[in-house]
Amino acid sequence: MHEFLLAFIGGLMIGLAAVLLMATKGTIMGISGIASKLLPPLSEDWLWRLTFIAGLFAAPIIMMMFGGTQPTVQITSSLPLLAIGGLLVGYGTVIGNGCTSGHGVCGLSRLSARSLIATGVFMLTAFATVYITRHVFGA
Repeated sequence: MHEFLLAFIGGLMIGLAAVLLMATKGTIMGISGIASKLLPPLSEDWLWRLTFIAGLFAAPIIMMMFGGTQPTVQITSSLPLLAIGGLLVGYGTVIGNGCTSGHGVCGLSRLSARSLIATGVFMLTAFATVYITRHVFGA
């Protein structure tokens, strides 16, 4: 029950952050879009973007300070494979004009047809990738 409550509160906080960002800045809370505007040429509104990204790194540290625990992460792949995967995800967010947080959280809640299609493609690609890596390559 404790994990459910934490997940529920986390979901509420993500939703609240998305609403507040849309209300105050008029922009969608998509991580790839927020982070990409921190690359040259630097966006005029870089400060809130940097603060937002810093919050992503600070949140687990703050949770641990208040008695929370960090989940155990096991990396079962090689670093080159992880780097290739990261580049493919980054390229996918560029050609998909957004990421799962932008399309999946914010776009679906706004009933965007484009986000519904994009999220469906993200999910089908993830399912296919897991299936192929586990059943074809035996990873």
